[in-house]
Amino acid sequence: MTITRVAIAGLGAIGRAVARRLADGVPGLDLAAVAARDRAKAEAWLSEQGIDCPIVELSSLPDHADLAVECAPAAILEDICRPMLTAGKKVMVLSAGALLSRPELIALAREKSGQIIVPTGALLGLDAVTAAAEGTIHSVRMITRKPPRGLAGAPYLEQNNISVEGLTEAKRVFSGTARAAAAGFPANVNVAAALSLAGIGPDRTTIEIWADPAVTRNCHTIEVDADSARFTLSIENIPSENPKTGRITALSALAALRKMHAPLRVGT
Repeated sequence: MTITRVAIAGLGAIGRAVARRLADGVPGLDLAAVAARDRAKAEAWLSEQGIDCPIVELSSLPDHADLAVECAPAAILEDICRPMLTAGKKVMVLSAGALLSRPELIALAREKSGQIIVPTGALLGLDAVTAAAEGTIHSVRMITRKPPRGLAGAPYLEQNNISVEGLTEAKRVFSGTARAAAAGFPANVNVAAALSLAGIGPDRTTIEIWADPAVTRNCHTIEVDADSARFTLSIENIPSENPKTGRITALSALAALRKMHAPLRVGT
């Protein structure tokens, strides 16, 4: 079997989950390297987990891996993607929102025969959306409800002096396009960016974001109207160690990685 060397860029909640599973063994995949902001902390964690792989700089990822999984803050997306794409390699991007303002990375992937992979992540139904996009999609609308602490600190809230502290009922904190949501909530609504990339783009995909003290999970509903189908899909994601991110996000990345060498692939 051909082996794909995988690097993990970022060892937060998602990066650690992916690294652990790869270290346990996934057919066709080899955990070849990790990159982390805090090297000492990364070394301690890898030692504790019994994982033996080098810690490298982002610029050195292409020397070690065929594919890098981005599990880092959106602000350093370009530092992860550019070296890999320039080398004609692949990057799995979880901070999909950061892609919307960096179309040059997609152009670079095209020019150098690299590839950017955006897994389904915390949303469901992207297979149906991409299928519908082969025809005509009339509208895509998304509604996100999160516990207030999962939205705290978002740039949009701070810029507009919107508080989510001490809420006793649901509060709509944003309504607009996926592009604007991705800019205002970079750690919260990568799902909206992925949905827009799968369908009719970030300027026609609309989203509402609610801070809801009554929910304990990250809840997303999408409504799609197309010439091939009309459908509504809802998911309630259990937060990971990082309240801004659902546990299923890491599992989605692993599922996408596993498909690369699976004898049977299910889904578009």
